[in-house]
This record gives sequence, structure tokens and C-alpha cells, in this order.
Amino acid sequence: MKVLITGGAGFIGSHLVDYYLKKDIEVIAIDNLITGKEDNLKPHFGNKRFKFLKCDICHPPAIKEEIDLILHFASPASPYDYLRYPIETMKTASIGTINMLELALKKGAKFILASTSEVYGDPLVHPQIEDYWGNVNPVGVRSVYDEGKRFAEAITIAYHRKFSLRVGIARIFNTYGERMRPGDGRVIPTFIIQALRNEPITIFGNGTQTRSFCYISDLVEGIVRLTNTDFPMPINLGNSQEFKIVELARMVKRLCNSKSKLVYKPLPDDDPQRRKPELTRAKKILKWKPKVELEEGLKRVIEWMREKI
Repeated sequence: MKVLITGGAGFIGSHLVDYYLKKDIEVIAIDNLITGKEDNLKPHFGNKRFKFLKCDICHPPAIKEEIDLILHFASPASPYDYLRYPIETMKTASIGTINMLELALKKGAKFILASTSEVYGDPLVHPQIEDYWGNVNPVGVRSVYDEGKRFAEAITIAYHRKFSLRVGIARIFNTYGERMRPGDGRVIPTFIIQALRNEPITIFGNGTQTRSFCYISDLVEGIVRLTNTDFPMPINLGNSQEFKIVELARMVKRLCNSKSKLVYKPLPDDDPQRRKPELTRAKKILKWKPKVELEEGLKRVIEWMREKI
């Protein structure tokens, strides 16, 4: 078996590389490194079962090897990144996705799309179920990511319907773990770095907006289970435990034994007020549910980040 992982030097992608190489499966990782880090893959350099291609999937090189599975995880994924790279984000979601679908078709490979809970926008339905169509501002500042992923889902299903391509769609909710970039703007690494440095912990809005946080090992297990099913429609992958952002800030402060103060700033445009996955489909089809509690996962990430600052 041979697996191709786009975005393979990124946070989630590199953990997937680890998983498949540990299973003695050959892996090709593709990344242009605008947000991914080559350091995430360095332990595998020299491994005969691993190949890294530094390139943009909007202009991919010819892949001569036979491929059995494509995991399409290339994309800036934090607001900081996709606001910095808006055109690149939309091209990756559109041109890049089409290129990888065409490659899957040519190679007879199964195709797994990394979608996102952002397709629900600022949801009017809670918790979010896969049949909900979402509440997205198509011209808002976050639309380059939200609408890009909605297009990626639509074109993936179109290839499935027209060509009977084997596909899976993971709607990934907030995920955290080791290898998150400390400066990528996402809430958990931001809070941890601020707390470890005893700097003010910045909360946008009044802190009552909610998120549900899934630890990376749980997400990887869910994705692997998705690759082993023939269900083509979107499946939510995340943790259904819902936390207010201010609760998260206090938990991080306590676990870091920090003297940081909580400070409040205006809420960014189109920031979702509530975010929680409905996991019935994942539990029924994938026999999957997350195991790692938030406090335990945070302890692991805090210890990892202590060495990075």
C-alpha cells in the first residue's frame, strides 16, 4: 500500500505521516511549506518508505508511483494564516483539490478530503449535524477558507457521482496537539504561550463563545477509520465536549501555574458563537468517539511547548 498526503508537513498531516510509517506503509508527503514545517518530517528523512516533495499542489509534479490512498490535507488552517494567504487558500481548495481528485482517478486511489467545521459558518443549528447547510458569509473575511472548503466538498462529491470515485469527507472540528505552530493564531497555542510567558491572555469578545477541542491522536484515529469505510458523505470528527473560551483560558492558566491576567478585545468579524459537533454519524459508521479529555491533552501540549519558547 502507498499513501500520498498533501499538507504532509503541517500539524495534522505530519501526524498522519507518522501513523502510516509506523504501520510499515509507504508514504509520499507533499507540502509547499508556506505554513507547514520541514522539521515535522525530519525524523523520517532517510526512511526508504518515505518520500517528501516540496511543491504546490496547484502545480504538482508527475507522480510516477502507484497510489492507493490520497489524504488531501493541504491548506492554511488558522485565521491568521488564511487571512495572510487568501488567494493561496482558495486556489488550494479549488485547483489543488481538483488536481488531487484527478490524480486519484488516474491512479484508482481512494480520496479523503480534510474539510472543516467552518463550512457551518456561524451556525444557527446547535450542535452541528452533517445535514445542516450552514450560515456562511460568502464575502466575509473568513470566506476564503469557509467557501473554499465548501467548494472542495462539492467537487469531491461531483467526482464521486460522475466517476464513482471512492471518497470520504472529514469535517474536522477544532483540533489541538503537539506541533501546532506557536504563532499561528489559534486559541490553544496562543493561550499556552501567553500563559507560559506570564503575558496577558487575550480573549476576543466576552469569552462566552464556545468551541469543542479534539486531541490529535483521537482525530488521527477517526481519519484512519474513515479511510476504511465506503461512506462518501461528510462525517463530523471532533470532540463533543463544549467549553467557553474563558473557561479554556482559566484552565490553561491553572495548568501552566501562570500569573497571566485575562484581557478582553473586540470579537473579529464573522467569528462563530458556538461550535459543537453532532457525532451520531461518526459513532454509527466509524465506531469512533474521542477518548482524550481536554485537561489531559492540554498537559501534553503544555509540556511540549515549554521546550519551544
